[in-house]
Amino acid sequence: MMNILIPTDFSENAQNAIAYALAYFSDVAVNFYILHVSHTHTSTKEEEQELFSDFDTEMQTVQSTSATLREEIRKYQIRSQNPAHSFFPLHENLNLLEAIRKNVIEKEIDYILMGTKGTTKINGGEMGSNTCDVITKVKCPILVIPENAKFNGIKNIAFLTDYNCIYRNKIITRLSETLDLHRSPLRVLHIKAQNTGLTAAQTDNKGFLHYFFKDKKHSFHFVENKDLEIGIQDFVETWDISLVSIVAKNLNLIQRLLLRPAVKSVSYSVNVPFLVLHE
Repeated sequence: MMNILIPTDFSENAQNAIAYALAYFSDVAVNFYILHVSHTHTSTKEEEQELFSDFDTEMQTVQSTSATLREEIRKYQIRSQNPAHSFFPLHENLNLLEAIRKNVIEKEIDYILMGTKGTTKINGGEMGSNTCDVITKVKCPILVIPENAKFNGIKNIAFLTDYNCIYRNKIITRLSETLDLHRSPLRVLHIKAQNTGLTAAQTDNKGFLHYFFKDKKHSFHFVENKDLEIGIQDFVETWDISLVSIVAKNLNLIQRLLLRPAVKSVSYSVNVPFLVLHE
């Protein structure tokens, strides 16, 4: 049984992410934990009297939010085609990061799944900041689902790498599980500095990937650092990539490609999800 945590703010973007999750995990037994957080703030003494007088109103809001969350759950139960899908509402009076950390531990979460706006709209947005915080501060694989992503199967999975890191067991195992889930080929894409070859260490790391995935369909490719976003965009389109995977420690690359792209015309992550893996 897999445990998936999905934060929601009841927006269309969040609902699209959940719809994507139902399709992505359609053949898997899953506990879906749908998390909504109520934003809290620290009160000044001057605010305390007003907050106290508004207690009844606040309680009504909490009750209304819980009712909305339960209604969302019922909707997903009807939509799911798998009787092994179970849904559980979570309502936390914490900030989003704290709530996610808490439930990742308590519910033994395998994946976090978050909806996010497309790269051309995300700059400075709250969800962009939240996504970046979760990627960097929560040690759990995260599927980032852009607002326009629609599940049409996982035809090919790209793994972006510079071959500079030793691939820990957790990363390789998660990547292998992802390939098996949809019987997808792996396309390893080397982010290559201009006019440079592989060092001995990089060659060893590439060889390890080749050996580990020897029984799975895979291939190796490269794109040079000049116009990186355009190069990756071309690769995604040419190889019919349905999911892009990357190691969380490559934060600069994640920010450049997913959260704050330098090339505004690049739109590949508007409809291609990212899987961010932790060591």
